[in-house]
Amino acid sequence: MGHPTDIQPVLQLEAVSKSFGGVKALHDMHFDLRPGEVHALVGGNGAGKSTLMKIISGVYQRDSGTIRISGDVKTIQTPNDAMENGIRMVFQELSLIPTLTVMENIFLNHEDVKWGFVLNKKAMLERTEELLADLGIDLDPDQKVSSLSVGYCQLVEIAKALSVRASILIMDEPTASLTASETELLFNIIRLLKAKGVSVIYISHRMKEIFEIADRITVLKDGRWALTEKKEDLDLERVIDSMIGKAVEKAFEWKDRATQISDEPILEVRGLTQDDIVRDVSFDLKKGEVLGIAGLMGSGRTELLEALFGLRSMSAGSIRIHGKDTKISGISDALANKIALVPEDRRRSGLIAIHSVRDNATLPTLSRWSKFGVLDGTRIAGIVGANIKDLRIKTDSADRLVSLLSGGNQQKVVLAKWLNTSPDILLLDEPTAGVDISSKGEIIDFIRTFVSSGKSVILVSSEITELLAVSDRILVLAEGRITRELMREAIKSEEEVQLAIQK
Repeated sequence: MGHPTDIQPVLQLEAVSKSFGGVKALHDMHFDLRPGEVHALVGGNGAGKSTLMKIISGVYQRDSGTIRISGDVKTIQTPNDAMENGIRMVFQELSLIPTLTVMENIFLNHEDVKWGFVLNKKAMLERTEELLADLGIDLDPDQKVSSLSVGYCQLVEIAKALSVRASILIMDEPTASLTASETELLFNIIRLLKAKGVSVIYISHRMKEIFEIADRITVLKDGRWALTEKKEDLDLERVIDSMIGKAVEKAFEWKDRATQISDEPILEVRGLTQDDIVRDVSFDLKKGEVLGIAGLMGSGRTELLEALFGLRSMSAGSIRIHGKDTKISGISDALANKIALVPEDRRRSGLIAIHSVRDNATLPTLSRWSKFGVLDGTRIAGIVGANIKDLRIKTDSADRLVSLLSGGNQQKVVLAKWLNTSPDILLLDEPTAGVDISSKGEIIDFIRTFVSSGKSVILVSSEITELLAVSDRILVLAEGRITRELMREAIKSEEEVQLAIQK
């Protein structure tokens, strides 16, 4: 149900603007949030969503404009200012400290202290157990975060945000790494928070989620306000049109291959076992083929790709590439055999945030662009310029820090980085997680173009629509084993794949 318009908003932004190095990220932005409301914020790549939320949460300072909390003008210059006003943010990119435990991360910067100086570990432990139980997460509070998967880290991030009395909770792509059941768990928690009067700003590229959980939807486009409506007054087509001015559903429709898939396998995997995570996995990958991998979080999808790339040691099994027995015991072996991996977590594994677009894009291939230890700046500029153009990376300069790019553009830099190694086999692990609809379509088109030249892709994705758009075959993993092989032409619906995953 919608909210009466005469209710005092808990948060109002009036004519808020922000620029970075001459590039205007927000233009006179207006936004409001009402008590007990889930207000979805959507927009294309670089639309300004994350910038706006970081201003609200005190990470960035606005250049101009006004912020009101419950009608009162507030100055929010730091995250502490935001916390004092009841604002907490769950970031798209994880902000946990890997070397600390789950409990230590949840209570970081607001530890429970008794007698003025002694940590009250018993109280923090009890509160952590309570929070995890509410989220349905079966985790040891003393477990190190470094041992957790990305999905579980995201759930700990949410528990951390809920550990203080927040009246405004900002969620930036909270379900990017969650399974369907974990997403439903999160939605139940959001509904409970709403009933208690907590307001939620929900940023997501997953339109189905937005229409399920949101009360109102605001669309941003090119750093400007484009639309705000109650959910029931909108449909998907109008939202997408407001975001990018054209429908992009066709990007996710199956397209017949322009070139035939070769009968010749480029990769043959037999009995691949990685500890107790991947178990006796065998398959072939043909030249010009996209092989999709479907499965729940914890099914061994990521670990399988990491074993093929040499990041994990195989306990048993064999690999043949171009018909030759091949041992991959490290990344250098993978690169020598023209295998590249775009990892699941771009921040942890894909990029060096404090370096430029140029540095990140050329890092694995620096030896190619140097002579006698001296880098050829002209060649590097040409390569990176081509990357920016071909992948449509939105940046004003190759010297721009990659940390200042939007999530979708960061992912394109990761793609550029590994494409510059000239791979024959590209391993893609959740390549569109946290990426807007337009960029998703561009990545789908990139995959089609890549395999049309006889190269091959193994695609891990939690989004069935994405798998069906480009996969010639889909392998279903469960508990580290292949349980089904589905040929694309035989699949009638997304539900068919979803059922295969759940069984």
